Amino acid sequence: MPMFEANSYRNVKLDASACGQVLDLETAIKDGILGGVTGGGLVCAGVAEKLDLKRMVEELESIEVPSVFICPISLDPMQDPVTLCTGQTYERYNILKWFSLGHCTCPTTMQELWDDTVTPNNTMKQLIHTWFSQKFLTTKKRSEDVQGRAIEVLDNLKKVKGQARVQALKELRQVVAAHSTARKAVLDNGGAAIVTSFLGPFTTHAVGSEAVGILVNLELDIASKSNLRQPAKISLMVDMLNEGSIETKINCTRLMEMLMEGNDFEHATMSSLSLLVGLLRLVKDKKHPNGLLAGLGLLKSICSHESVRGSVVSIGTVPLLVELLPSLNNECLELALHVLDVLSSIPEGRLALKVCANTIPNVVKLLMRVSETCTQLALSILWAVCMLAPEECTALAVKAGLAAKLLLVIQSGCNPVLKQQSVELLKLCSLNYTSTIFSSEFKLTRTIQ
Repeated sequence: MPMFEANSYRNVKLDASACGQVLDLETAIKDGILGGVTGGGLVCAGVAEKLDLKRMVEELESIEVPSVFICPISLDPMQDPVTLCTGQTYERYNILKWFSLGHCTCPTTMQELWDDTVTPNNTMKQLIHTWFSQKFLTTKKRSEDVQGRAIEVLDNLKKVKGQARVQALKELRQVVAAHSTARKAVLDNGGAAIVTSFLGPFTTHAVGSEAVGILVNLELDIASKSNLRQPAKISLMVDMLNEGSIETKINCTRLMEMLMEGNDFEHATMSSLSLLVGLLRLVKDKKHPNGLLAGLGLLKSICSHESVRGSVVSIGTVPLLVELLPSLNNECLELALHVLDVLSSIPEGRLALKVCANTIPNVVKLLMRVSETCTQLALSILWAVCMLAPEECTALAVKAGLAAKLLLVIQSGCNPVLKQQSVELLKLCSLNYTSTIFSSEFKLTRTIQ
């Protein structure tokens, strides 16, 4: 049982940030520092009695709670505080459970208890209830204000045009990006259809970028996605992906990835050269690395359609991703390897991987370095390349340290499929690399046999 500082309500000091004073709890109760009082009575006292404390605690889970309200045993806000003879206060359930385990001490001070009576701390309970009630009502009012403003802006969008429409869309984008209640209000009031209607062949990029910024934050239904898949709307997104700000490019990329979910999507829409080139520019933009994750995510979705893979290879995707591998974080690395693995399933992709001088050394380094998934993808890529030109590629792989890496995989706790792939690749290396050099460099003759 961890030790904590005592939280006796007689000794706790509270910082009244508004005036810089340090007060004890009894003064806080009297002056309303925690609960808020006017005229000597607790604010919202009548309302507080009607609010369920358990519900408020659950809904305000992410809010910072004064330490005096926290049970030292569970580290959760107390709902039924009781005080021991030592003056320490705990949640009733937690301290009774402590006693049921055979303990006869105070968990905080570890003093022997001369009296195991637990006394309800009604003052603390009232204070906790009032504090949570005030926070709950404030949060609820703020939420209602945000919902009301979102609905008001939606109604205004039906009337305004030109720069006024851009400003209204901008305000709505900011609101939905910051508040889940606003997003719900927009969806419940047909906002997705209203915003989508602004996207078309004659839409300015100023309007389009704000509209896409709103839509990418909403949980769109099937009808909304179907509407957004219209060629004219996709064409506008592709234009903004190529010419918009970095934020607009990322939002367009994320929205198009959302639209690719489902079986009713026209794969040909995503094979346009303009889209693929714009996407590749986003991935390799070193000035704005925050676009990398979004770009790789959409690229992975596009490559899931076999008919598009040839086009993806033709614009130079393979050498770009190979060169990026050493600098990627784990999340981006897994996406990049997935794309390369998928592209290795077609002849053009395998050839592009073989021709790229850094494919084998960069991929070999990733074995047993990041995650089991990355190791599996790396093995698959190496197998595809080595099978294309066994003598040439296995020699390069062994010199890059592949044999030692494969032995690590075989001896590790990886799943059996990975181990078997490693064994097969090791055999391929031994068959196509000069046996005497292979054995002398890595002393693997017995292992291979």
